[in-house]
Amino acid sequence: MAKTTVQPLFSYVLIKPSEPESKTASGIVLVDTGKEKPQMGEVIAVGTGFESEDGREEKMIVKVGQKVMYKKWGGNEVKVEGVDMLLVEQKDIMAIVG
Repeated sequence: MAKTTVQPLFSYVLIKPSEPESKTASGIVLVDTGKEKPQMGEVIAVGTGFESEDGREEKMIVKVGQKVMYKKWGGNEVKVEGVDMLLVEQKDIMAIVG
């Protein structure tokens, strides 16, 4: 993927969601309305972190290129260079995959 010109602020992370499955494990083909939104994706860009209310610096844990799992209803859908992506707060990322 080409380098993006979007730089998330504070604790936000820009994620490109994985493509939804088009078949079930048993081989049934799903139409678009039957597909669940993925909860995994690739980190495209990360913010610089932020200062917490008690003055501590909160650093970013995730890095560009990592695959992550995020909360089902977390994030804001955005289009970047014509591609659907999510802006998610780091606290809504539950795991690094791989």
